[in-house]
Amino acid sequence: MEIITNSYTETERFAENFAKQLKGGEVIAFKGSMGMGKTCFTRGLAKGLGFNGQVTSPTFALVNEYVGGRLPLYHFDMYRIESWEDLYSSGFFDYKESGGVIAAEWSENIEGALEDDTIVISFERLDENSRKITVSRGEA
Repeated sequence: MEIITNSYTETERFAENFAKQLKGGEVIAFKGSMGMGKTCFTRGLAKGLGFNGQVTSPTFALVNEYVGGRLPLYHFDMYRIESWEDLYSSGFFDYKESGGVIAAEWSENIEGALEDDTIVISFERLDENSRKITVSRGEA
């Protein structure tokens, strides 16, 4: 599936609607460079799952937990993950088994750990505000 959004608001709204189909246990792997809208998309996911708090980039925390909604959302930044040891120490596999939803930025760094049913969301900049968002499954 492909969609073009023309603002952060449209990206968040698409993600909010997308979240309504999530059942728990999904891993969402984001692909796209800095400033593409990955954290914006995650804000929409959190809202769609019923989380009402602030959603921020996990750049310095490695993982942000958003609980209190229909499903917990675990927002990872995999930018500094360089090895299996790093990935294990991040708690990724423990979170994966929790029944929540994982949203992983910089998923290119953990491709070997992604299963066939991973939801891949790719972001392409069309202009300053517009993005082409491609959603696929099993192409991690």
